[in-house]
Amino acid sequence: MRATTLGMVLRRRRRQLELTQQEVARRVSVRANYVGYLERDLRRPSTAVLGRLARVLDLDRGELYFLAHPQVRAFIDSEANNPQRSTWEEFRSNKRLHTRHGITAAELKVLQHVSTLGAVRTTRDYLFLLQVIRQALQAD
Repeated sequence: MRATTLGMVLRRRRRQLELTQQEVARRVSVRANYVGYLERDLRRPSTAVLGRLARVLDLDRGELYFLAHPQVRAFIDSEANNPQRSTWEEFRSNKRLHTRHGITAAELKVLQHVSTLGAVRTTRDYLFLLQVIRQALQAD
């Protein structure tokens, strides 16, 4: 069985909504050929484009992000299976993850406050919260 890809999800949903690639491209503010590249899994969209695609196609942003970056899901899932350190400590000390996702000191401070509210199960959950915060603060 073939794994579901970002392109497959985008194409299926676009067709369900009876939209052309040109219509999606216009609503997302990209070129029509770029939508075709995404549907054929030849490009990986930015988080801003993923957010607009999620809005236009009424899809879950988090799931689109993990489809676009499957290595992040594998990384996060592998960390979830190691209960020796707290999830916050794993997240806080992972400088490579901070670099890869452009996590600032201010964002880390906000996520540290979140960690005091209760147990966050996985690093993936911290990344999801970070994406939600970024999207909420980003002007469309």
